[in-house]
Formats: sequence, C-alpha cells, structure tokens
Amino acid sequence: PDAAARIDRFNAILAEVADLRAWKNWGAWQERDPQMKLSYAEKTTGVGAWSSWESAKEGNGKMTITEVAPAKITYHLEFPDMGTQSTGSVELVASGAAQQVIWLDQGDLGMNPLNRWFGLFIDKLIGPDFERGLANLKRRVEK
Repeated sequence: PDAAARIDRFNAILAEVADLRAWKNWGAWQERDPQMKLSYAEKTTGVGAWSSWESAKEGNGKMTITEVAPAKITYHLEFPDMGTQSTGSVELVASGAAQQVIWLDQGDLGMNPLNRWFGLFIDKLIGPDFERGLANLKRRVEK
C-alpha cells in the first residue's frame, strides 16, 4: 500500500483505540456479554477519560486513560470484585507496509497467595480475549 493508505489505516486503528466508546465494537468482553452495562465519563478520549462496566458474566471494572502519545494509549484498570488493579497499553508500531498493534497489561498481585496463584494462569485466561479483541479490531478497521 502507498503512504496515504498506511496513514489512513494507522488513523483508523488509533480512532478505535483512543475512544473508549469504540472498545465495545471490538472488545471480546462486550461480545461475550451483550447485556454488559457500560458507563462513560463525559469525555471518552484523552487523559482522564474513563469507562466502567457491570457484568454478571465478566465482572465489574473501570478503565481510565492515563497517558496519550502519538501512537500509544496507556490506561489504568480497576477490578473492585477482585481487589486488583493493573496498567495496560495499546501501541501502534509500523511494521513494513502494515501496522502492528501491541496490547499489554501488567499489575501487582500483592502478597495474597490466591492472587499470586491466579497470576500464574493469567495469560491463559485473558490472552485469548486479547487475541480475539485484536482480531475483531483488525476486521473492523479493514472494512
């Protein structure tokens, strides 16, 4: 693809990631629970923007954007039902003619033995959700 097409694709991906209202269109969690109750701050983009959710299937939580860079969004997650928090990011990296999207999440599980045990399996538990979300994002942007 030419430079203009690459820029258009980059901007399309960034638009989906930077606006918390758009996450419902490609996230795996909303796909699994269409009844999930979503709430948003007045502003859904930029530092301080937040979304929260209530779900009998997926649990409850809140995501707040903490940093915005030209090709990276960093956020803070809170999971009150589990008493845990984490930090995540979605970064766009040019990879030849394509865009690579890198989605990370990390957190401190504290000294609770149950949480630490849970941490051993976290990639197997949420990794497929991240992969599904990225695949949904790719399909949405390529439309």
